[in-house]
Amino acid sequence: MHTDFHSLIAAMTPEEKVDLLSGRGLWRTAAIPRLGIDDIVMTDGTYGVRYSTAQINGEEKWSMDDFLGVVGQNAGQATHGGEEKGGSEALFSQSQPATCFPNGSSLACCWDTALVYRMGQALGRECQHFGVGLLLGPGINIRRTPLAGRGYEYYAEDPVISGDMAAALINGLQQQGVGASLKHFAANNSEYRRTEMDSVIEPRALREIYLEGFRRAIAKSQPWTVMSSYNRLNGVQTSEAPFLLSRVLRDEWHYEGLVMSDWYGIKNRPASLVAGNDLAMPENPGEKAALLGAIRRGEVAQATVDQACLRMLTLLDKVHRHRQPDTRADFLAHHHLAQTLAAESIVLLKNADDLLPLTPEKVHNIAVSGKPAQQPVIQGSGCATTVPWMLDRPLDEIVDVAGDAFTISYAPGTPYDDRDDPQALAQAVEQARCADVAVVFVSTAVGEDGENGDRKDLNILPAHERLIREIARVQRRVVVVLANSDAVVMPWLGSCSALLETFFAGQGMGRAVAELLFGLRNPCGRLTVTVPNTLEETPAWLHYPGENLRHYYGEGLFVGYRYYDKRRLNPLFPFGFGLSYSRFSWEQMAVAQDEYGEDDTIRLSLRVTCHGPVAGKEIVQLYVAPPSGELIREEQALKGFTCVQLQPGESQIVTMMLPVRELACYHPGLGDWVVTPGQYQLRLGKSSRDIQLCACVTVNVPPRYVALRDDNSLQQVIRQPGPFSRVVALVAARSQLPQEQVRARLTALAPDMFCGLYVTLTAFLGLDIDRAALNAALAEPAAKQE
Repeated sequence: MHTDFHSLIAAMTPEEKVDLLSGRGLWRTAAIPRLGIDDIVMTDGTYGVRYSTAQINGEEKWSMDDFLGVVGQNAGQATHGGEEKGGSEALFSQSQPATCFPNGSSLACCWDTALVYRMGQALGRECQHFGVGLLLGPGINIRRTPLAGRGYEYYAEDPVISGDMAAALINGLQQQGVGASLKHFAANNSEYRRTEMDSVIEPRALREIYLEGFRRAIAKSQPWTVMSSYNRLNGVQTSEAPFLLSRVLRDEWHYEGLVMSDWYGIKNRPASLVAGNDLAMPENPGEKAALLGAIRRGEVAQATVDQACLRMLTLLDKVHRHRQPDTRADFLAHHHLAQTLAAESIVLLKNADDLLPLTPEKVHNIAVSGKPAQQPVIQGSGCATTVPWMLDRPLDEIVDVAGDAFTISYAPGTPYDDRDDPQALAQAVEQARCADVAVVFVSTAVGEDGENGDRKDLNILPAHERLIREIARVQRRVVVVLANSDAVVMPWLGSCSALLETFFAGQGMGRAVAELLFGLRNPCGRLTVTVPNTLEETPAWLHYPGENLRHYYGEGLFVGYRYYDKRRLNPLFPFGFGLSYSRFSWEQMAVAQDEYGEDDTIRLSLRVTCHGPVAGKEIVQLYVAPPSGELIREEQALKGFTCVQLQPGESQIVTMMLPVRELACYHPGLGDWVVTPGQYQLRLGKSSRDIQLCACVTVNVPPRYVALRDDNSLQQVIRQPGPFSRVVALVAARSQLPQEQVRARLTALAPDMFCGLYVTLTAFLGLDIDRAALNAALAEPAAKQE
């Protein structure tokens, strides 16, 4: 491509500019042969490359049926379509098999950015293999409610781990010369009427929770594109929101990449371009005509159009320069990586009497039951659904790993998802009665998750719950292996001795589970969401899903563990929780210094020791408890984490760095991020509820105040030394009294003055003070005070 982009833009007709800023078909950008501009290919998804041959290669003209087929994909059917190892193309839109890695809800539980980076590299190589230049992911919307239909694609209820996981994946992907599209920007936390709903969020929660993960990911990875979302945000369509796409994304975060729409996510194309949404996807003749007409009428400035074209040409050039047409992905190696990712992400939630790992000394006869043992539930439904290149069936992998040391029997127990089979259930129960241990595979309903609709409850399939309870009546040692999109309630938890939480762990889940069951791997996953006791106790319950097309985020800042901490509630399993087959001790926490300024970085360290009996990985989580101040604050917030891999008996000094600026909260009155001066407690924990070590540091920064008004109380004015001194001077000048006497009298009167300052000075003290003069004294200098 010609790299003098400004000359190219100058040579374009208005029609060509509109074409450039619009998709061609479902998955390509427009080509302009006259100017030597070639197109690029993009495709979903967040955890696998979903390459549709017919739609992308133009073997047949795309239609709305194609798009609806993509959105409506059922994970069970897609998995079935790829069962043959390296098999032919699958059911939906001729999607070719690719590696189905763990979905976001599972992946983030590894808390290992280096491992996620490797997944990004693998996705990049597969994109190059297929000729894809832009992968539409990762998705990092906050998992505000476990009912959200696409919660399985997203990483966490917390922006720190969401942002860091996304940055790692993006860096790995883009290191392979393939662009990422960070999505969905922003506050797309529900699939309920997703193109209509207005996410109504107060400024602090918006900034500190729902935008922070995006900011963090962008700062650490600079994704080539950002994708706007379907919903409205505080009354404005996100794809048409100057606040979001220009002020925050570009002016404050200095993002220089391209913004693209979600598919058919734009309702007013001219307004979206003016707001900063450069590329409209997919091709939509009506939108193109509307934009061209607005340009010709002068409703969209030429400079705005040209700036968007410049971003588009920059993206096209970047993709073409990094194209590697001879790349052949090593799908077998990627399958092994998928197995490792699954094993590192699966969370051991319960292990009574150290039942796991299963060894010949403990058990010999193992009864396996549950339909998912043969037909594993590995991913969610919708546009991200990936046909797995290879699929590990848990039962096959259990038999393989068990070898001759164990006797394995299998009875499905639940051959149907929608109804009981009494005969099959009785067979599974009798099998369990005769065994030493029962391993029961259960799941949520396939297809209940996905696009344009949320889950109705947090239950596993009723037939699966009955299977657990019936087997537990005859077998006291029950291991449950759970597959689910997001948190579920567990009234059956007391019926099992051990519980492996896989979420949707991808095509390597079967092998990963088998190796964890028999101790070939040590579980090290940690939850990235809080698991509730009931749906009704979840933070968003009272406001979900909203009414009158308004989705009111009434819990504000208190999402996930922040809510449980503030309410002093005990969840079923806390954020960050996970068990291991090893024991770890933490000691010798040290902080480099006691006091810090706003531009400093806190450096802390600790010693972690593995006491065995096997090698394992410990996740060190850093939470910070802020000092009290003017604003309502969380009890604590995650500010960092690190993984430590240790052999039995090995110790390691772990060092963590925390910039003081990351202690800031957003002050809506000042419209800025503010670090509160005072004492902060640094907490190192194995979960949000298992704090091991603490230390305190003092942050010395100048206090910042909201500008005062004449109706503020005298007590409020006294709290701000600068304005109070100016008011004292003004009163002294009007009353002819010494400033020292005025200061003392006002200070003494303040507790009894119930009205505003102007009324206090004029009505109560009888002073002749002009309101404008008083406000001038209060307002100078501006918001920041010494």
